[in-house]
Amino acid sequence: MKHVKDIASTFVVVDRQFAADTVDVTDNLWAEIDERFGDFAGRTLISSFSFDEDWPTWEVHPHGDEFVCLLSGDAEMTLALPDGDETVRLTEPGSFVIVPQGTWHTARVNAPTTMLFVTPGQGTENRERPRREN
Repeated sequence: MKHVKDIASTFVVVDRQFAADTVDVTDNLWAEIDERFGDFAGRTLISSFSFDEDWPTWEVHPHGDEFVCLLSGDAEMTLALPDGDETVRLTEPGSFVIVPQGTWHTARVNAPTTMLFVTPGQGTENRERPRREN
């Protein structure tokens, strides 16, 4: 078994007992995750993505906070908070933001950007800008 992996090509899924499993990043990544881990209950995804364009949608994670860390580049994370949007700019490698559970968020990139994510995956939703609930 090869112990050294690259987060760009192999994601990690951690369960409630902190056991880690790996998933190769392929064109069928999300289908494989669904097949192997079902609804992702009690699991966390550790992943890395590179972006050269703004995210086309917003997303939310209803089962926990998400850790987002800048590895390279320059990005602005926008969080749809109850009192209004808050934008956090990440410009230094290692800078990060914690997206609170249930908070819709998106990213705008100012340069080609790579970020590391620690995501509670169960129930994740993606859509156009969400409507505010009163």
